Amino acid sequence: MRGKVRKNLTALLPDPIYGSLIVSKFIRYVMKNGKKSIAEKIVYRAIEDAGKRLKAKKLDSLLSETLEKAAPIVEVRSHRVGGANYQVPVEVKEPRKTAIAMRWLLESARAIKGKPIAQALADEIVNINQGTGATLKKREDVHRMAEANRAFAHFARY
Repeated sequence: MRGKVRKNLTALLPDPIYGSLIVSKFIRYVMKNGKKSIAEKIVYRAIEDAGKRLKAKKLDSLLSETLEKAAPIVEVRSHRVGGANYQVPVEVKEPRKTAIAMRWLLESARAIKGKPIAQALADEIVNINQGTGATLKKREDVHRMAEANRAFAHFARY
């Protein structure tokens, strides 16, 4: 039987500007080669730019609201039953929801060529809040796949 993994959340400190753990975590996702100061500049510039375009009153909650909209509710997991692999829809729990949304947001922004990453991130944040964008398309695709495989939901391990 597998045990439960405990996460050490004390190692993650809130970011200096907004005091948010989510922004701090997203900065770490953006960071490459240990260059945290550059990642901070990118994220803060993207949040400010997106906040101006959306006319948001509270910039500190803009990223968390965006990630809530982009987070998947269900996903499919592969389960082997009797020699066959089934794509079984499974509900996504909270820490994984946020992690997937951050990953998709960053992938979508990095896929936009010809723009600085801060501007691409801001564009994707604005698109998500307006109900469009590659991240939301990815979310809809995952939900559609889970819906198509709903017949295999009884194979889910709880």
